[in-house]
Amino acid sequence: MTSTYDLVEQMFYLYVRVVKARDLPTNSVTGSCDPYVEVKLGNYKGKTQRFEKKTNPEWNQVFAFSKDKIQSSVVEVYVRDREMLGRDDYLGKVVFDLNEVPTRVPPDSPLAPQWYRLEERRRGEVMLAVWIGSQADEAFPEAWHSDAATVHGEGVFSVRSKVYVSPKLWYLRINVIEAQDVEEAAEEKGQLPVVFVKAQVGNQVVKTKPCPTRTTSPFWNEDLVFVAAEPFEESLVLTVENKVAPTKDEVVGRINLPLHIFEKRLDHRPVHSRWFNLQDRFGLGDVHEGERRKGVNKFSTRIHLRACLEGGYHVLDESTLYISDQRPTARQLWKPPIGILEVGILSAHGLLPMKTKVDGRGSTDAYCVAKYGHKWVRTRTIVESTGPKWNEQYTWEVYDPCTVITLGVYDNCHLGGGGGGERDSRIGKVRIRLSTLETDKIYTHSYPLLVLQPSGLRKMGELQLAFRFTCISLTQMLYLYSRPLLPKMHYLQPFTISQLDSLRYQAMNIVASRLGRAEPPLRKEVVEHMLDVDSHMWSMRRSKANFFRIVSLFSGVIATSKWLSQVCQWKNPATTVLVHILLCILVCYPELILPTAFLYMFLIGLWNFRLRPGHPPHMDTKLSWAEAVHPDELDEEFDTFPTSRPQDVVRMRYDRLRSVAGRIQTVVGDMATQGERFHALLSWRDPRATTIFLVCCICAAVALFVTPFKIVTLLGGLFLLRHPRFRSKMPSAPSSFFRRLPARADSML
Repeated sequence: MTSTYDLVEQMFYLYVRVVKARDLPTNSVTGSCDPYVEVKLGNYKGKTQRFEKKTNPEWNQVFAFSKDKIQSSVVEVYVRDREMLGRDDYLGKVVFDLNEVPTRVPPDSPLAPQWYRLEERRRGEVMLAVWIGSQADEAFPEAWHSDAATVHGEGVFSVRSKVYVSPKLWYLRINVIEAQDVEEAAEEKGQLPVVFVKAQVGNQVVKTKPCPTRTTSPFWNEDLVFVAAEPFEESLVLTVENKVAPTKDEVVGRINLPLHIFEKRLDHRPVHSRWFNLQDRFGLGDVHEGERRKGVNKFSTRIHLRACLEGGYHVLDESTLYISDQRPTARQLWKPPIGILEVGILSAHGLLPMKTKVDGRGSTDAYCVAKYGHKWVRTRTIVESTGPKWNEQYTWEVYDPCTVITLGVYDNCHLGGGGGGERDSRIGKVRIRLSTLETDKIYTHSYPLLVLQPSGLRKMGELQLAFRFTCISLTQMLYLYSRPLLPKMHYLQPFTISQLDSLRYQAMNIVASRLGRAEPPLRKEVVEHMLDVDSHMWSMRRSKANFFRIVSLFSGVIATSKWLSQVCQWKNPATTVLVHILLCILVCYPELILPTAFLYMFLIGLWNFRLRPGHPPHMDTKLSWAEAVHPDELDEEFDTFPTSRPQDVVRMRYDRLRSVAGRIQTVVGDMATQGERFHALLSWRDPRATTIFLVCCICAAVALFVTPFKIVTLLGGLFLLRHPRFRSKMPSAPSSFFRRLPARADSML
């Protein structure tokens, strides 16, 4: 069993917990007491909040002073009375000698606070606890830190470390079946309505297609899917509307349904449908004024739905490459964890100044965010430091090794308390795939923090991490490699690509909104950056990078074909002779072909073992095509959507995009042409070519039947390896025949 905080350097702090006070004296002039406590250690001062007119206040606040920066042998706790004019009244103090302060080592219980009588006063006591502990102390996250002594007001809350949990997300699937007794809402009497249904959950709006027939009982049978988060704060609002004109829709009826009334489905079992009565657009019923006074409601439109909350899907990461969790929403479907991931966020080095102070000095107030699965963590903010040392350690349960943990470093722009429209600046991001880690091994490595800006690629510093992946069940982990990547429902009832893009975007908005309401908030710009919200946007740089990834993927095949071509051309006679010998051995002993192939791959794997990376791979600037990107392509990548650039710039970029798309179109067309030529061999599109091919097929069948397979293979290999003097520079007859076959491109406009 590993000890707590064994991946990071242990840092010691002097903790002072101010709990409460009692029987404080009142001011002789005002007759009241507005007390607060000031904790002083050398040049550092921390203050509690102030209570008005209270002689028995309760603060329950903790102050943490870094032991490395202690410049005094005593800690002084002052109790003061806030006065509107002049100096605050001194009520008394308690002094502690640091040499007598006890040391607490978790998992020891917290130190019990005690009552201390205020010195130099005849009355008044304060309850305190003073001890020396480490960053593993449970009081550490909520404490006021001397490292952030210059932060005041609401900004104090934004410097604390916190652990967040993503909201539990569900897919809300609404199958809109039909409606009955839809009132006629067209302006022209006698015209039946063209009806569709609009569904809204929060900011998500989805519409069905208009019913193809004009009727008062329309039928749709369409699925509408939304993302909803527990606790369910929004309702499902269904509106039946009539399209009275191409640009005008008129509400026929509506209904507001709370989400908790819907069934939670864990698998693909059918859901029972239900009828719901609609209200008219006024909320009462479409009746005459006289009938309305009498309470008569003749509005009888109702809608037929099949609705459920889907818990068998994984909602957030299924359409991204950086999956950090593969479990479905419903906890009942979770399997036991297969491992533990421990991450120590040590420090950062060489961070660039992110903002300028009033006196003109550059400053960086850095904090780190880590996200894996449903758990987010945020370190405390180290104020005004380009080399912050966090030394904080966090733990996650691992349910699948083929997942990614993401860590990002940001500059805190909300230390003033207000913040307004300021956004926390990106310093850099690191991704680590757990399957690249060896089990029970401690990795300590510094990763470069790279950010692509409109001005180009920039290194913002380095982030030093320590992490360890501990396996609980090796058998279960190996078994997972044979299981589907996503939960079962993704394959039984898959979503379309457009649905996935929309749902993922809505899920990220919900997560950002909920985490932004925490204290301290994990801001929207941070959540979006951690979740790669812009990864699906068009980028010329990403297109180039993906193209060269494909080229690199086929580089092995290309290299093999070049080597085979050199063998066939007798560039190296010794190699060609050896290939002839190998061919003869395999022809004579065909049972050795497959064992030889697998043995060859086994030997290659053993040879590559010594070349395995010592650390998990990180951002590759060359692979990302970020080093040689054109400035205008960067400007296009960071442009808003819709664009905010001048018309001539947009026209130039559009023409460039058309040029690139034209090349892609040509390549795709060539691939389609080759496939259509194969299909044309037997489709009789060219009767003469098909006849020739059929005659060749029957001749080949007879020849292969009467000729031993070994002889055929040997002759084919020798023909392929024949000397260049027996080769012609002209295309072969089969190649010429294949290129003459027709393709469907002839029929395209």
